[in-house]
Amino acid sequence: MEDLADGMAVISMPYDEALIGDPVTKVIHGGAVSALMDTAGGAAVMAHPRAGVGTATLDLRIDYMRSATPGQRITATATCYHVTRSVAFVRATACDEDGDLPVATATGAFTVIPGKSKT
Repeated sequence: MEDLADGMAVISMPYDEALIGDPVTKVIHGGAVSALMDTAGGAAVMAHPRAGVGTATLDLRIDYMRSATPGQRITATATCYHVTRSVAFVRATACDEDGDLPVATATGAFTVIPGKSKT
């Protein structure tokens, strides 16, 4: 966890050979990137002041732009931009050290589990 604020989460994942999807190119598996973005999205929902006490992923669409550069940390930044009584909406971006050219982007919907308000 790098940063957590109202409706925003930044989580990074260091390069690890256990996460390699292609042994020839040493590129991290897309599933690891997906899990990172999903986790950041859920954290962003939980950090939103209007969200409830829990969340679960309803829908997550990920667009892969390119392979992450082998050996580099991947950082996902997620923003919860709208919350209703039962659903929260999130946008996320995953980048390696080249922050100007994303590895992947995502949009998602997460449940809002009612509970004690944070505000």
